[in-house]
Amino acid sequence: MPASAQAGPVSHAIFRVARLHRMIAGQLLRPLGLHLGQELVMMHLWELGPQRQTDLVRLIDSDAATMTRSIKRLENAGFVRRRPCPDDKRATLIEPTAASQALRREVERIWAELEEASTGALTPEQEAETLEALRRVEASLARAAAQTAASAAPGGAPADSGRKRSST
Repeated sequence: MPASAQAGPVSHAIFRVARLHRMIAGQLLRPLGLHLGQELVMMHLWELGPQRQTDLVRLIDSDAATMTRSIKRLENAGFVRRRPCPDDKRATLIEPTAASQALRREVERIWAELEEASTGALTPEQEAETLEALRRVEASLARAAAQTAASAAPGGAPADSGRKRSST
């Protein structure tokens, strides 16, 4: 670990784990013609049915430009199609195609393979503990993100308000 990262060993570990996880996921998805993150779009569409693009942005916590590129690529590959939203003439619904159903089985297989690569060396108890720890880390980061967003807003609180300080 670089000396400058020693003040944040957990953050450094999260960075390294996330980088490796994304790399392996990307390698596994590439033969299907999917870019990293597109499988998440498809998972939501398979699960929820047709969605407005703005809803997909919110569900995946993405941005509009990235989602537009992803939808365009998925559409070009024949996995999704656009159709007018019956409730809002300004909006378009994105829906999975019949061709995407074979893709679904492959994505599920890849996620199982990715899960095995991630947790295969853990006992069931260690896997449950890891999942709980990750949930707590995610909740902590979500709170920090909300505080950062609030402090960046006009009239917001100072960036570190309400934050515990370490004595070390």
